[in-house]
Amino acid sequence: MNALVYGALDIGGTKIAGGIVDNDGHLVARSQCATPARGTAEEMTAAVASVLDDLTARPEWSSLSRLGIGSAGPVDTSAGTVSPVNIPAWRGFPLVDRVRAHPGVPGGVEPVLVGDAVAMAAGEHWTGAARGVDNVLCMVVSTGVGGGLILDGALHTGPSGNAGHIGHLTVDHATGPACPCGARGCVERFASGTAIAAYAVESGWVPPAGVAPTAAAVAVAARAGDPRAVAAYDRAGRALAAAIAATAALVELDLVVVGGGVAQAGETLFGPLRHHLADYAVLGFTRGLPVVAAEHTTDAGLIGAAAVAGPARPARGTHRLPPAHS
Repeated sequence: MNALVYGALDIGGTKIAGGIVDNDGHLVARSQCATPARGTAEEMTAAVASVLDDLTARPEWSSLSRLGIGSAGPVDTSAGTVSPVNIPAWRGFPLVDRVRAHPGVPGGVEPVLVGDAVAMAAGEHWTGAARGVDNVLCMVVSTGVGGGLILDGALHTGPSGNAGHIGHLTVDHATGPACPCGARGCVERFASGTAIAAYAVESGWVPPAGVAPTAAAVAVAARAGDPRAVAAYDRAGRALAAAIAATAALVELDLVVVGGGVAQAGETLFGPLRHHLADYAVLGFTRGLPVVAAEHTTDAGLIGAAAVAGPARPARGTHRLPPAHS
């Protein structure tokens, strides 16, 4: 008899990924497509279905026991709906129902929905950089900025599944840019990949010929010493540091783990983040808070979605994760 496996979906503003994860937390199969974030609801649904088509064709899928979904948020885990800030066509969209209806999903498998950054926290706590740590903030810094919390050794999801939504903490009430969420001065408007690239361009930075103006391209320029690119990453690091310090003061943390595409810039992002955090986190119980890179890089959300869907199902607001067997 084949060992049971967990299916996982990770839906963000740039990519839709799917995976099959074994009971040790290893990703044994993976599929991905671009997110048609400006498309219709049905175009989005078709993209999710294409990833599921790939997964269900894998021989490992026959041993599927649970299926987890990590989605950009806000989400509503009780209703099974999603309303991602960066995907306008999905507002109150019944994602769980649509995934459940896919012909390859077995009738006895009930999809479990969480926010994508909550899934990332679950993945890093299960087998990644936060393993064995009781109080952790995990952040995804990518097309958007999200977060998930491990408190007292358990994943803290909150009643609706949105606890840790750090990207929409306001860090500049007075002059900060308007956010699609409806507020002003949110962390996401300073530190997302989109915001970093936009600020660099507005400051006069021009990417090399044939290179798209992305956060990755800005990071290359920053490492080469371009002051406008350096300023864009410093601005992002300052916003992240302010939000991290506020979170640490509220719940007390042992560790911060940062992943997502923008985190691949390495010290270009982590350097200013840690520098500004030393200025913001000045209370004794927040001072010296370690900030590290995610171990699973872009796959933490898949591994975490599998963890959340695993044998230990969520209680209201918290979830004890399954052990990873070595």
